[in-house]
Amino acid sequence: MTTLNLGYLATFRLVVQRGSFSAAADVLGISQPAVSLQVRQLEQFLQARLIERTGRGVKATAAGLALLLHGERIEQAVSEAVQSVNDCQQTVSGTITLGTGATACIHLLPPLLQHLREQHPMLAVGVTTGNTLDITRAVEENRLDLGLVTLPASGRSLDIMPVLREEFVVISAESQGELNLEMLKTLPLIAFEAGSGTRDLIDSWFQQAGLQVTPVMQLGSIEAIKRMVAAGLGYSIIPRMAVEHHRDAEGLRVGSLAPPLYRQLGIVMRQDKILSKGMTEIIRLLQQHAPL
Repeated sequence: MTTLNLGYLATFRLVVQRGSFSAAADVLGISQPAVSLQVRQLEQFLQARLIERTGRGVKATAAGLALLLHGERIEQAVSEAVQSVNDCQQTVSGTITLGTGATACIHLLPPLLQHLREQHPMLAVGVTTGNTLDITRAVEENRLDLGLVTLPASGRSLDIMPVLREEFVVISAESQGELNLEMLKTLPLIAFEAGSGTRDLIDSWFQQAGLQVTPVMQLGSIEAIKRMVAAGLGYSIIPRMAVEHHRDAEGLRVGSLAPPLYRQLGIVMRQDKILSKGMTEIIRLLQQHAPL
């Protein structure tokens, strides 16, 4: 290696951030020996030991810490160079990676991405699904350009921008009558899996309404929940976007909650991220989707 390999530099930074070669390998989708080889070749190029093993994993040496500081500046300089080139172009182009939840991916993004494809055919958008914690971490580690997550969200060096306020609704089988608060005390609840931001909001609503309920099912997919509810196995509380179109609410009765429940979706991105024209367009479209 005769020049500094930016890919190897990014791998080294990820090893330090995650605390092990194996964890970095999992993120990158390559083998642990391949990660070790990249770091070793970087050390050979710089003629310095960058990482040392400890009882709890690995940590950067003094030379490694110095490289980490410069690595952030190098990454920033590369981003600025790419942005400068993009600014010279009239078209919106390039590649953007976006992380979001499964419900938003299914029900919110398709028309938005279709619009982007029609208006900006040279712009490529890659989408990854996950929970708020996983997505914010990926944004922090620069594996994703943007995240669309349920707020609140937190992370070091992140900018968080609210973009969409969405109502939750109660759903039951179409053959069942309209639900009220008293009926919810006796009917079986089919809930979203515990530990998610969506589930936390719903649990808080039950507590504020003075209801103590134990779900008969806990599922990780709102689409699976809708199927179970349509089969008459219980009721659920889900984001309105999941049943906004007639075809998505087939076999279901949809009603408003009293008191109402909302969630706030927001964009997360690194504070040092330079906004490309494509990223700006995505944020603009999300902000236009519905009022805050």
